[in-house]
Amino acid sequence: MTPAEKNWAGNITFGARRLGVPRSEAELRETVSASTAVHALGTRHSFNTVADTRGDLVSVAGLPSRVEIDREAGAVTVAAGLRFGEFADVLHENGYALHNLGSLPHISVAGACATGTHGSGVGNSSIAGAVRALDMVTADGRNVSLSRGDADFPGAVVAMGALGVVTALTLDVVPAFDVQQWVYEDLPESRLTGSFDEVMSAAYSVSVFTDWREGPLNQVWLKRRVGSDGPQRAPEEWLGARLADGPRHPIAGMPAENCTRQQGAAGPWHRRLPHFRLEFTPSNGDELQSEYFVARQDAPAAYEALGRLRERIAPLLQITEIRTVARDDLWLSPAGGRDSVAFHFTWMPDTAAVTPVLGAIEEALAPFGARPHWGKVFTTTPGTLRTLYGKYADFERLAARFDPEGKFRNDFLARHFLR
Repeated sequence: MTPAEKNWAGNITFGARRLGVPRSEAELRETVSASTAVHALGTRHSFNTVADTRGDLVSVAGLPSRVEIDREAGAVTVAAGLRFGEFADVLHENGYALHNLGSLPHISVAGACATGTHGSGVGNSSIAGAVRALDMVTADGRNVSLSRGDADFPGAVVAMGALGVVTALTLDVVPAFDVQQWVYEDLPESRLTGSFDEVMSAAYSVSVFTDWREGPLNQVWLKRRVGSDGPQRAPEEWLGARLADGPRHPIAGMPAENCTRQQGAAGPWHRRLPHFRLEFTPSNGDELQSEYFVARQDAPAAYEALGRLRERIAPLLQITEIRTVARDDLWLSPAGGRDSVAFHFTWMPDTAAVTPVLGAIEEALAPFGARPHWGKVFTTTPGTLRTLYGKYADFERLAARFDPEGKFRNDFLARHFLR
């Protein structure tokens, strides 16, 4: 690794001495055992230093590819470094699907789960919510497996690399299904605030996009699961919004061909649930991202609180996406313990200008107990974070037990979690 190596967005320069890409678990165990400071690195899609270290970074992308379907258990075990777009085809060809996918098929399964990354849908938990077991290499070089039902398991899934280097995850699967996707434009803002549950429950997965400028909302993406009666037609008008007359990108001016197919063309779950296609640059690429989770019941009030900041948000914003996430029981999941709505901000790449606006957003959302996404830019203090998670101290004790010498403890973890 050279000092110039950066994350995907380019706003973080990694401080590690070197990057290792072990080709076997034995090599990974040796690397971890020999290092005094080490941390796992995924696909570099985090926007803060959660994946950095002053020691050695290790990527599990070089470990042998592994996709093992257990039909009897209804599960799949995959190598942690695989990107979703690299194993979803195998699942689909065998008649299975994941219940949910994030916007990007470009991210690794381990990185997504470790930070609580999600897709959308009132009945769909985050990707981490599907994890039923994980394997990892701990600080002393041992292989450790944890499964749903083990006392430590709910603290180990969304763990940001604090417990070890995850090498494989076992995920629940469901029967494969097809999805149709439509984009509607110019939804009246009053429809969202006055009929929030109706809007967000209109399809299997729903995303609302706004630039926070006065007037109607930019777009609503409806991803409808194809039922036994086959593909359906979409009405030209829905809740005051009109059906788009062609494919769209969430960000004005960006090419729509980067996005998954729209206009009702039915296709496999993994070719419709993400917004972006694996073969193209996701989103814009030149950006910062932030995201805040509030209880779904508070979403209309939280939206109105953010709306009072629109004059500060809009000039720095590329787009905001609003999605629902069903609750899970993972200790540090941003959707842990409550059905949630996530307000996602894709910013212009200007950290100095964006940072004070984040402070204003966090202040506006404080009455709703807003939890930031662990892998994105935020300024929420460790003291505030501690009040937002009932198992925060339990996680600190878990991390100290798994890693008593602090081998995996980087600056991000040291700032947010006590020993």
